[in-house]
Amino acid sequence: MRLIAREDARVIVFCDDLSFDRDETSYKSLKTILDGGLEGRPENVLFYATSNRRHLMPRDMVENERSTAITPGEAVDEKVSLSDRFGLWLGFHNCDQPTYLAMIRGYCDEYGLVIDDGTLRARAVEWSMTRGARSGRVAIQFVRALAGEQGKAI
Repeated sequence: MRLIAREDARVIVFCDDLSFDRDETSYKSLKTILDGGLEGRPENVLFYATSNRRHLMPRDMVENERSTAITPGEAVDEKVSLSDRFGLWLGFHNCDQPTYLAMIRGYCDEYGLVIDDGTLRARAVEWSMTRGARSGRVAIQFVRALAGEQGKAI
């Protein structure tokens, strides 16, 4: 980070799909960097990360830490505190079927995808059932597949 701090340019450090293996401890160094450590955080650096996991580690790892720690809560809190250092969290929560279908219709209208309501409803419901969820993420995945079928880029 010290080398980046000397640069005139602004820098974005981007980590896509951040996660850690069971025995990995490198997240501790990342926590120090995000907090600025002893040197402070460089003003010209932004750190962006995505993760599909709220706590960035497998659930069995959390359970294992609880069972083997002297103070179980502290061991788990120390590991999950990494996710607390990120300022923006986006959740893809399940929604009811009318909301899910309204999202899909809105996307179709926005992207100029032509499909009648009955067919759209049947296909969208089937899509959500095969994925076991109805959320904004599932809706946009369906719309992207539909756009591909229609030869449209979105």
